[in-house]
This record gives sequence, structure tokens and C-alpha cells, in this order.
Amino acid sequence: MFRMKLNRRHALLGAAALMAAASLAQPAAAITPAEIKAKGKLVVGIQGDNPPWGFVTSGGKQDGLDADIATLFAQELGVQVEFVPLEVNNRIPALTAGRVDVLFATMAMLPDRAKAVQFSKPYVANAIVLIGPKDKSIKTNEDMANLTISVAKGAAQDTQVTKNAPSTATIRRYDGDAASIQALVSGQVEALGGNIFYMDRVEKALPGKYENKLEFQKLYNGACTRLGEKEINAALNTFIDKIRANGELKKVYDKWMKVPVPEFPATLEGIPFAAN
Repeated sequence: MFRMKLNRRHALLGAAALMAAASLAQPAAAITPAEIKAKGKLVVGIQGDNPPWGFVTSGGKQDGLDADIATLFAQELGVQVEFVPLEVNNRIPALTAGRVDVLFATMAMLPDRAKAVQFSKPYVANAIVLIGPKDKSIKTNEDMANLTISVAKGAAQDTQVTKNAPSTATIRRYDGDAASIQALVSGQVEALGGNIFYMDRVEKALPGKYENKLEFQKLYNGACTRLGEKEINAALNTFIDKIRANGELKKVYDKWMKVPVPEFPATLEGIPFAAN
């Protein structure tokens, strides 16, 4: 009898421990605009070292295009913004685990990602490219044969370089954009998979040596929330429509991209803009 009571007590304690663990595992971030307003801040996942998108200044301030857009969204909600700098590989895990409320983190809108997160409407355009030496002829995918190429591990450029480079190319994967760019400018690799805005950083480090060689893919970036969060997704889409119409997006583009705001697609195959 004593053993039965003890076993039952252990079972109850085990069940309680499992319930406590489950409650601790629940996302802590707000899931509706009302909850964000109630806590008084919007917690934003952003890249920490990828200008002009997101980076930390020498004064410790988060800056960049994504930072400006996120700040405008926080203002729209009437709350303060808090940034959580993230590397490429931990952007989606930080969101799904509840560490952040939303991602403004150079999130290229790709069908595979749309299975894990909810994208908003696009708010910026980009392209995935290969950067190489000006004095080397690289005009086709086959010209990448035998090259050593750096990429940010798990990013869209990793996917595109892996897909398009010949099997004789060596692809070196680094933890983040800054490390992959540094590999190029330090001579560890011959070419770099990146986006169209990488060249500004490369040019500052080694003026006149490199250029964009190949374009693999045109992309659009969207803000990301967790799957099924309809209210915050709707608020983001309303906000993006507003800043497109009132000129705020153009101001941010003029500041960081120095190119005209593009026409954005009404739909992207395999990527819903509205939460179900």
C-alpha cells in the first residue's frame, strides 16, 4: 500500500513538473497588437551586423533600414521599440520560441520559410548575387568552376550559390553576413555570395577590386510573425500599405538604399501575405 501511494505521489509530481515545463516553454512574446500596447513595447528581431539593413552603431544604437521600418511600426502601435540583434541562423528560432514579437531582419520571402513563419506584404526588394574580382571573367554559372566562395550559412545566398555553382566550386559557409564578407576582403576566398547591397561594404574595405558578377534571384523582404497570429499580421499589412502610400517608405529608401521604391507584387507563389 505504501509503495502504491509513493508511486502515485511520484506520478503526480512528475505530471506537475511536466505541466510546469510546458508552461515555461510557451512563447513569452505578445501575439496581438492589444497585448503589445498593454506591455508598452514591441520586441523586434533584427540583424545586428548587416548594413544597410540592420546593424549596431559605434554608439551602441541599432540602426539601418529594418530598424527605421520597425521603429515606424512601433510608433504606429504607440509603443517603444526594443531590438534583439540576431544572426541569420537564429532569426526564425528566436521568433518561434517567443524571444521576439516580430522579425524585421532582412527576411527574404521564400516558400520554405513561409511554412515556418507568417510573412507580411513585402516592404523592400533585393537580389541575390555573386561578387567577384573585376579582373576575372565570371559571366555564367560555369565560370564559378574551381572558385572558393563564401556565403552566410543558411541564408538565401547559401541556397542560390549551392544550387548554381558547379561541383568543382568550394563553398565555405560562415556564421553571418559580416564573417562571409570578411572572408572575401581578407583573401580567404575568391568570391562571395550576397545581395546587391553587399558591394557598398566590400568597396569600402577594398576600393575598386570587386563587382557584382552574376544575379541568381530577385527577392522581396517581409516582416515575419508566428503562424496563425492573424491580428498582428493584419496590423503589419495595414501599416505597410500606409507607409507605401504616405511617402514614409520612400524616405527610408532614400536614406538607406538610394534607389527608387520598386513596384511590389500583389502575390508571391507559395507565400501568403495574410494569416489563415
